[in-house]
Amino acid sequence: MVSRVRVWLNRTYAENVFFMDQLRRNPCDRAVEIHATHGDPDSPVLAAADTAELEPEGLSPAAYVEYALDVCARRGIDVFVPRLHQAAIVAHRAEFEALGTVLLAPPPQAVAVFQDKVIAYEGVQAIGVPVPPWWRVRDADELVAAVEALEAAGHRACFKPVSGAGGVGFRVVTRAPFSLVHLEGFPSPYVPLDQVVEAMRQAQEPVDWLVMPRLEQPEVSVDCLTGPDNRVRMAVGRTKNGRRRGFTLHEQWLEPARRIAEGFGLHHLSNIQFRMFGERPVLMDVNTRPAGGLHQLSLCGINAPWAAVRMALGDDPGEITPPFLGQDYTVVAGPRPVRQVSVPQQRVDSVGLAAGVVSL
Repeated sequence: MVSRVRVWLNRTYAENVFFMDQLRRNPCDRAVEIHATHGDPDSPVLAAADTAELEPEGLSPAAYVEYALDVCARRGIDVFVPRLHQAAIVAHRAEFEALGTVLLAPPPQAVAVFQDKVIAYEGVQAIGVPVPPWWRVRDADELVAAVEALEAAGHRACFKPVSGAGGVGFRVVTRAPFSLVHLEGFPSPYVPLDQVVEAMRQAQEPVDWLVMPRLEQPEVSVDCLTGPDNRVRMAVGRTKNGRRRGFTLHEQWLEPARRIAEGFGLHHLSNIQFRMFGERPVLMDVNTRPAGGLHQLSLCGINAPWAAVRMALGDDPGEITPPFLGQDYTVVAGPRPVRQVSVPQQRVDSVGLAAGVVSL
């Protein structure tokens, strides 16, 4: 009898409830037990897990690694999918393997490259992948110089932290003075340059930002599954143009994604994002973890989370190509259960509507 697989997701995105659902609905019909931890007791991933617990707050990366090793030992975790403190965790891969736990994450050197967007851009340029023009700025004078250079070339400037994920800290620079227009409707990413400069000059510490032109749609997010032999087994692009989303297998997106995943050893699941700069795709960002929207590949007949777990356990899924490309769709929100009592507790199955995708 084949034993059940115990999988742990730590402090992950709420959307990964679908990652968990796909593991349970795997085509091998293998039993999967999912453990989840989070700092928010109302995270839906805790309610979706079979077992769950709150993570201790305030741990340093080193202390978090000790906590993670203890969880893997106590829970008998077979596959650990780390998001929080990924860099610190993968540096201790041998210690997790000694407990019988496989890390579903790239090796330390690959994670380190893509923690810093400047190092990442320099690295991918070196292997021939196009990137947009960029400036690293740490003070107001450097920001103004970068913005003026971009505007002189006919581009609109934007900036984001050198280290960060999920669009946190992304802003688009405007020359328009602050007015009621900025207070109408929903909050906007646009910020007046003069206010940014004033805030930087009043700050007591430098910033560390990447300034670049605002890139155009479509945005194409390529989900990759790469083996420990550095060979990509799966590469499928998810397109986004406004609300409309879809899928692509066009090589203008997949070829540079494969080159990055194989060239830097982005083992297991990664997500490589491109946008348009003029007439050509350029790299926007690289995530060394599963994307929150990975489950959308189910619309193409692919269960990517299960393929990744199989690979982590040494069962190579082989080349994965979608049997079909799903129709265009959009993403909508819906209710998802949360726990009614404090964690930890055992999962109680309940019927609930899931946030998901609908066809246009």
